[in-house]
Amino acid sequence: MKLDNFVCGQWRAGQGEGVALVDPMDGETLVRVGTDGIDCAAALEHARSVGGTALRALTHAQRAQRLAAIAEVLGAHRDAYFDISLRNSGATPADAGFDVDGAIFTLKTYARLGRSLGDTRGLVDGAVVPLSKEGNFVARHFLTPQKGAAIFINAFNFPAWGLWEKAAPALLAGMPVVLKPATPTAWLAQRMVADVVAAGILPEGALSILCGSARDLLDHVNESDVVSFTGSADTARHIRSHARVLAGSVRVNIEADSVNAAVLGPDAVSASAEFELAVKEVVREMTIKAGQKCTAIRRVFVPEAQTAALEAALVERLGRITVGDPRQEGVRMGPLVNRAQQAAALAGIERLKAECVVVFGGDPDFAPEGVDPARAAFVQPTVLRCEHPARARVVHEVEVFGPVVTIVPYADEAALGRMLRLGQGSLVASVYSSDGVFVHALVDEVGDLHGRMMLVDATVGAAHTGHGNVMPTCLHGGPGRAGGGEELGGLRALGLYLRRHVVQGSPERLASLASACADAALLAA
Repeated sequence: MKLDNFVCGQWRAGQGEGVALVDPMDGETLVRVGTDGIDCAAALEHARSVGGTALRALTHAQRAQRLAAIAEVLGAHRDAYFDISLRNSGATPADAGFDVDGAIFTLKTYARLGRSLGDTRGLVDGAVVPLSKEGNFVARHFLTPQKGAAIFINAFNFPAWGLWEKAAPALLAGMPVVLKPATPTAWLAQRMVADVVAAGILPEGALSILCGSARDLLDHVNESDVVSFTGSADTARHIRSHARVLAGSVRVNIEADSVNAAVLGPDAVSASAEFELAVKEVVREMTIKAGQKCTAIRRVFVPEAQTAALEAALVERLGRITVGDPRQEGVRMGPLVNRAQQAAALAGIERLKAECVVVFGGDPDFAPEGVDPARAAFVQPTVLRCEHPARARVVHEVEVFGPVVTIVPYADEAALGRMLRLGQGSLVASVYSSDGVFVHALVDEVGDLHGRMMLVDATVGAAHTGHGNVMPTCLHGGPGRAGGGEELGGLRALGLYLRRHVVQGSPERLASLASACADAALLAA
């Protein structure tokens, strides 16, 4: 079976054989995708002129209602999405829920937030600015949706959530979406789009999908478009430097590589609540989706005196994790998405060994439960320890996109801050400590290089949302090597798709314009 693309209001097959999407448990071909012969220029223009025009005619409340309807449709097909996640991504039920249920929750959140904007179409930003002594000539700032397309080039690890966490604010802002999901796991995104299209929820042109190569898509972007990319820093640089992006000063939002960290404070000694919470979270981040999360923990900083205790705790817990075919009872961790990712992860482990020793796992020949290792794409959960932290560089530069963490002992708080900053910008760091002086100093030292910091002590042990969980009401993104972009954060996410401009004129004329707008202060509420 070959999956169609949905462009210009029609389902269209790409020419040729296409690219195979495989089952990572046995390498068998499931479906094929391809975009050869698809007119990307026409697809973008249809989205802009047809989809965008129709979306902007709706109020914020009407757009929010459509997001709620999408969530209902996705919920009705949840079992089918879990099946595709299992077959195409090797996802356990917990993995599939993280992706699929996360997408539905995000849509519901933006539907609720969107209703708060009411029956308005634009936003007014700030108070009236007087420009004449008589008061008969004034100015006011407005935010209006860009009249282009929101182009999403997404990563393979979250085909469901990655689509809807971007699409929800874009559609609510009034911009049509053109989705290019990562090819290896495009099946789930394509099925979701197909279900939404079949339900007739969105205006024609508001949602399109290209399954396969992006081909010449970026050759046709213009000054009104937005490009949002999640993936490698190398591809991000290519997108940012594309001739059409530069010529049109096209807005680009990037989420790229991130060597995220967990930090045990000096007070997080063995058997303390904070120590146990850290161990639990590190194991969870290693095993959920087999560590294939942009927010997963890659470095674990621990006081030198607690290194052995942390190693022993992680080894004991990971030794109880059954890795194998998620169809088998008791399996807690599945494969990587394909053998190319497996090879990249194993190569990354070898690079880390230049500065580290293996504490647990790391066996390229280990045998997962219920599969043929020669055909499957598994990587054993692996813990390494950095041998000479003061001189290390590779552990702060190499992100192994799989179930791999490196323990980095630190001698004092100065050394900790210096090493955290060697990550050059991360999506998230979590800190496990009840020492307020330590925590406050660390946030002050490294907060500028992290999009999110999660502070965990015994008082929030049962309440915190998780190191790797991205909440739709909180910022997602990070500076430096993490891409420098921002997503989510509640209604703040609409800002990517809106353009601020100032209008000057009579008080009466500007009051008339503002009467159809919501207050932009709500975006930061």
